[in-house]
Amino acid sequence: MQGYKYIFERIATVCAVAILVISCGSRKSDERLDFGSTPLQTMNDMFAVQTRNGVVMMRVEADLMQHFETDTLAWDYFPEGFTVYSYTNEGLLEALVTADQAKHVTGKGLNSREIWSAMGNVVIHNVLNRQTMETDTLYWDRENGEIYTDCYVKMFSPDGFMQGYGMRSDDKARNSILLRPFNGYAVTARDTTAVVIDSVNFMGPLLKK
Repeated sequence: MQGYKYIFERIATVCAVAILVISCGSRKSDERLDFGSTPLQTMNDMFAVQTRNGVVMMRVEADLMQHFETDTLAWDYFPEGFTVYSYTNEGLLEALVTADQAKHVTGKGLNSREIWSAMGNVVIHNVLNRQTMETDTLYWDRENGEIYTDCYVKMFSPDGFMQGYGMRSDDKARNSILLRPFNGYAVTARDTTAVVIDSVNFMGPLLKK
């Protein structure tokens, strides 16, 4: 009987250890980090500037930026929105974009395409042409220098108002085309003697406060 008792005690001990190992292994698996949903880097009050030959070409500002990476993609997420300022080759502010949220995705390896997307109350304002576009979602293909959307778009300019679904334009919002316009109106006559003052660039480009 003592021998059986010893055997049963050993079996119970082995089972207890096995349960403990399985439990610990499950806990480690559950706690494994998912790099696709866990930011590798977080930055508050982000301020980035792109220059060319010493001239500022683009500026990006955001209250919060989160950086993520997987084996095939890397992306920056702006959960509290962002503002993008775009400048001419002479350093004048030409266009600015604001949105409630934004995302910047870059592929790795052979798929190195770079796409920006802005979501929620997206406003694109061309300062020099005095044109403004409003939509819900906007994409910027940096490689091809194009901005586009398939969502509802409103366009305001000195020549009138247009609205429709889908828009394609260069990335400076200079030549915007509505794909399916409807119910727009235009200004048929303008005062050619009117003097237009660029109040934004009159005192120079905007600076971060």
